[in-house]
Amino acid sequence: MSFKVLLFLLISTVSFAQNSEFPSAKVDSIVKRIQLPIIPSYQINILKLGAKGDSVTNNKSFFDKAMLLCKKNNGGTIIVPKGIYKINGPIHFVSNVNLKIEKGAKIKFSDTPKDYLPMVLTSWEGTILYNYSPLIYANECSNIAITGEGVIDGEGGNIWKSFKAKEEAGKNRSREMNHNNVVLNDRKFGEGYFLRPQMIQFFNCKNVLVENVRIENSPFWCLHLLKSLSITIRGISYKSLNYNNDGIDPEYSKNVLIENVTFNNGDDNVAVKAGRDHEGRANTTTPSENIIIRNCNFKGLHGVVIGSEMSAGVQNVFVENCKTIGYLKRGIYLKTNADRGGFIKNIFVRNIQLDEVEDCIYITANYHGEGSGFQSDISNVHFSDITCNKASESGIVIQGFPDKKIRNISLKNIEIKSAKNALSNENAENVLMTDVFIGKKASVPTAAK
Repeated sequence: MSFKVLLFLLISTVSFAQNSEFPSAKVDSIVKRIQLPIIPSYQINILKLGAKGDSVTNNKSFFDKAMLLCKKNNGGTIIVPKGIYKINGPIHFVSNVNLKIEKGAKIKFSDTPKDYLPMVLTSWEGTILYNYSPLIYANECSNIAITGEGVIDGEGGNIWKSFKAKEEAGKNRSREMNHNNVVLNDRKFGEGYFLRPQMIQFFNCKNVLVENVRIENSPFWCLHLLKSLSITIRGISYKSLNYNNDGIDPEYSKNVLIENVTFNNGDDNVAVKAGRDHEGRANTTTPSENIIIRNCNFKGLHGVVIGSEMSAGVQNVFVENCKTIGYLKRGIYLKTNADRGGFIKNIFVRNIQLDEVEDCIYITANYHGEGSGFQSDISNVHFSDITCNKASESGIVIQGFPDKKIRNISLKNIEIKSAKNALSNENAENVLMTDVFIGKKASVPTAAK
């Protein structure tokens, strides 16, 4: 190796090491760009419209009327006081509205699928299509909020839960339409296809706040941030343990702050997505980016996931100061496969405390061993100051492809006290490890006797 090449490699390695430091200034600049919604002073108490918090009365018409009144007044706050409010159908937002669910109040949605028709434009596992309306739905809205200390109950554990065993045909049809670029107007699902709706979905929205509410018993994903901008999610909590009950799914979204959230979910706590396969690769101008996840308590399947639907790309994700309360299957999980394409880059994770997991840190470009022809580019991923008490399977896993290696991974100050398999690192280059301990920390070598 020539001196010039050696010098270049040395400079590149030093530069990479410096760039792996957690970029607090960049995080601060993103937070400053996120705008909270501005809500007009008009207020309407749902009881004054005839609603009853008796857990029996169908209050759908009263919530619809409240939204119409807010629209006539250019926005306002809908106050939901103490009580249990049954709603047989969705709440559809208009702009400039705060749905304030006060302490002691619960919105309890019906689980009759026909209540969520007619279909709306939505998304299902990375494919845009028409389906049952999400239970709370906003499309092309700005300055909207869900606040208060009340509860949103999706009643997802009975009829909706039964859809899981019947969804295969609808799921496969949606993916074929994605791969074959079927026009949107022909992507009609709803009755007969068993694709469960999201609990809350913000679609093409901006300046969104969800604060302090509790989310329970979702039919599908709990809080889906789709093609939206400038979003703050803070202080909320979960108890949602049904199938596919992801906590928060930013998808094709930008400038997102998730903080002080207490998760308890049947699936991923936060799953950053960006579309699936053909459709995602056609949306390269809308990656998911500038996403901050901090000061959260993880509990569920996985803590933070990127993928597997990420074909438009994911970049600039910052995770810090989080811990687990209980078991996770995986702590931090980056997953894609050779059907996705796209990229995952500029991911920074620091100060994470994990208890017992199956795998602590897992990066794979070969998720489920599926796909061909569209390998993803994974680069510039940085982990620091991470502790884990026990990994029942693997401490650290990195899996690239021989012809598409994962690049520029740094691991600094990592301590995994116990792991069945310490480290599996294949088809990766420029992996920098500094003060990484898996198992018992070694001391000075023993002397020969």
